Amino acid sequence: MKKDWLLCDFHIHTELSDGKLPLREIVDLFGNNRFDAICITDHVYDRATIKLWVDNNERPCTIHENGFRDYLELIRQEGLRAQEQYGMLVIPGIEISNNPALFHITAIDIKTYIDPDQDVEELIEQIHQQDALAVACHPHYKDSEPEMPFIHLWDNHERYANLFDAWEVANRDDLFNVVGLKRFNYIASSDFHEPHHVYSWKTLLKAEKNAGSIKSAIRQNKDIAIYLHRKAPAS
Repeated sequence: MKKDWLLCDFHIHTELSDGKLPLREIVDLFGNNRFDAICITDHVYDRATIKLWVDNNERPCTIHENGFRDYLELIRQEGLRAQEQYGMLVIPGIEISNNPALFHITAIDIKTYIDPDQDVEELIEQIHQQDALAVACHPHYKDSEPEMPFIHLWDNHERYANLFDAWEVANRDDLFNVVGLKRFNYIASSDFHEPHHVYSWKTLLKAEKNAGSIKSAIRQNKDIAIYLHRKAPAS
């Protein structure tokens, strides 16, 4: 099959975790913006964070293990509609979110639940056992959210550098120059939570429109670029 340049976003949250929109509306939003491939990455939070929310009588913004099959099935069903209606690929994923340890990892093309209460090496190994991609997401300080310094991965980047398939060099409106300077494999994503986040940094890559080809393109990191997606000005 022919490899084309694909417009992609690999970091998207729905109302099933802490996003504002249901998956169906997200598919329509990205489909109408002519995206070729997206990955849904709702949070899987560590137990300490979940307990903190429960103790404060807040709704845990996480996908639980006992609901994981339903989560994957919803993505599969909406993926069928996305393909038929927009020609868009929808890939299942998660964001493994360990707040006490100050790291978040996205897993692209996930198949089974992964316990977030493990160290980074163990998590990456389990992601790779599923032939999924492990991505270090928002690994450095964010100008847009300075109150969220999840920097464990960057503080230990020499230890983790070759374990991750890619590092986010751009997240929403933030650019992480340190990732580019290290010449790590990179992608760019929106960290989508609200409708306006569709207008943010994205990944362009050359691949066939299927999960296997896209994962291979990210691993090789050859024909790949970042793209700032913006709303067309009113005429």
